[in-house]
Amino acid sequence: MSDAQVNVLLFSDDSETRKAIKDAVGVRASKDAPTIVWHEAATAYGVHDLVDSVEFAALVLDAESPKEGGLSIARELATTHEELPPLVVLTARPQDEWLATWAGAAVTIPAPFDPITVQESIAHVLTA
Repeated sequence: MSDAQVNVLLFSDDSETRKAIKDAVGVRASKDAPTIVWHEAATAYGVHDLVDSVEFAALVLDAESPKEGGLSIARELATTHEELPPLVVLTARPQDEWLATWAGAAVTIPAPFDPITVQESIAHVLTA
């Protein structure tokens, strides 16, 4: 078991989506993964502000946020930052995986969010 702590950014305009992801993962995605300190953002501005001020081990971005979705934010971050942590993108359906991959996602998680899939996906990017 790792004693390390990592910061993970969770972006969604929907508080229920953020809660579902955090509840699925908890504070440790697996016994080999570090402890997670969650940082939440509900707007694109919040994401940019946090990414500029905190070192993250992973970014979890909701592609379905209506004003500015996670895919748009991912592309913008890729053009404004030399290095980014792995991106986990939440999609509405499995068919959107190609678009999330194009936007730079290391992992995509389609809705409905299965807690085991969410937990394993986050553990994968934190221990890779």
